[in-house]
Amino acid sequence: MCPANTSIESAPAGKIDIVSTAVVDVNQSLKNRFSAIAPVPTSVEQTRLSVKLLKSLTLKHVFNEGVASIRCLAERLCLVGSVVETIVKLLREDALLELSVSRSSGAGVAFALTEQGRQAARDALERSGYLGPAPVPLSDYSAITEHFSLAKCKVGKRAVADLFSGFVIEQSLLDQLGSAFNSRQAIFVYGPAGCGKTYTIKKMAQLFGDACLIPHAVAVDESIIQLFDPQLHVRLPLDEEKDIVRFSETFDKRLIPCRRPIVIAGGELTADLLEVKFDTALKVFQAPLQMKANGGIFFIDDIGRQRVSPQLIFNRWIVPMEERRDYLSLNTGQHFEVPFDVQLVFSSNLDPRELADEAALRRIGFKIMFTHINPNDFHNIWIQELNKRGLTYDQKIVEHVLENLYANSDIALSPCHPRDLINIALTQEIYLRNTEGLSIECINWAWENYFVNTEKLNSLVNVRSI
Repeated sequence: MCPANTSIESAPAGKIDIVSTAVVDVNQSLKNRFSAIAPVPTSVEQTRLSVKLLKSLTLKHVFNEGVASIRCLAERLCLVGSVVETIVKLLREDALLELSVSRSSGAGVAFALTEQGRQAARDALERSGYLGPAPVPLSDYSAITEHFSLAKCKVGKRAVADLFSGFVIEQSLLDQLGSAFNSRQAIFVYGPAGCGKTYTIKKMAQLFGDACLIPHAVAVDESIIQLFDPQLHVRLPLDEEKDIVRFSETFDKRLIPCRRPIVIAGGELTADLLEVKFDTALKVFQAPLQMKANGGIFFIDDIGRQRVSPQLIFNRWIVPMEERRDYLSLNTGQHFEVPFDVQLVFSSNLDPRELADEAALRRIGFKIMFTHINPNDFHNIWIQELNKRGLTYDQKIVEHVLENLYANSDIALSPCHPRDLINIALTQEIYLRNTEGLSIECINWAWENYFVNTEKLNSLVNVRSI
């Protein structure tokens, strides 16, 4: 396990170090670790990118800015000044850039596009609309992903117990999940709706709280795939020197320090989100979800509810699950492979045998079933939900719920029911301006609103049929 605020016991050599809780130590530890795997490139050659790609991207930035200095371009490209100066020199030799007489500042001499340069920039934008930091080459991305591999993080029983301290959950279930997360094999959690599958997996993901590096973008030859996604990747706030024109002992700014990603896809998941997507309007390649999840967790929730068949989704992972590599392609027909360093988790309230064939299920290492809870656990969860809201516990109310409401129905106890019933009851209490807290009457009202009244529905249907 690699949480940010704990330590690993007897961590083998080569395992990822734990980040200190002190802010200064965090920054220094991360800087040192990142600079080792991603040193600052101080020459065009050290970027491991083609001169053609760097020139094209620089032209687009100058076109976008109108007039740009070395400092400005260094910030836009996330490259140090010595690299940018070389690229600008080459562009001036090609008569694509010229000194600007319209602007000069303390940031240094500014440059503008020549007429030939403007046409070259338009051509570059027509080929690719990407306008961001310089990418890292595919080979470097693979090496960085391997360096921060999730396989180097191990989950321990004590850490799981601490994480779920105060939560009502079976210890045997936690033991299954802890072992499963150590395996790197895919996990399938299943069971009735409302049994806490999604909540528990999201909670387990907090075990991997250390840092990794996510590139802004990855270059596959001359094509650039945008990888960093601010909606999925959480930046780490490091006290870094912002002046990247000068070289300093730090790490490559083409990569962003982030928490390990947690990518969750539900019913909105479609097959195209699992492949490199080309936005025809913006002319930008977007990385697929599993590539954005590298080094972290990819949680496919409610499988069987998507617009694509579950068999298609399972079949998509057969090769990556076995080889730990994923094979992708661009719209140009170019094929390439990337690491598949992902903890893949499926979740469904449907029977797994109805969703996948035996071959697919065999490749999923762990099939973990969530079940309904017992009355004692229900009672404990009820008390916890009251405490969260600062409400007074009344034993008569919860006993009424169990002995009169559940006992006279065919509804099973689920861990989400106490929260939902209390929330709905409180809306009625507010409506009635009752400030004394929960009442049995409002709990009964909540029950009628929360669950489908099948008896009443059937009686209405029968009356209409007569």
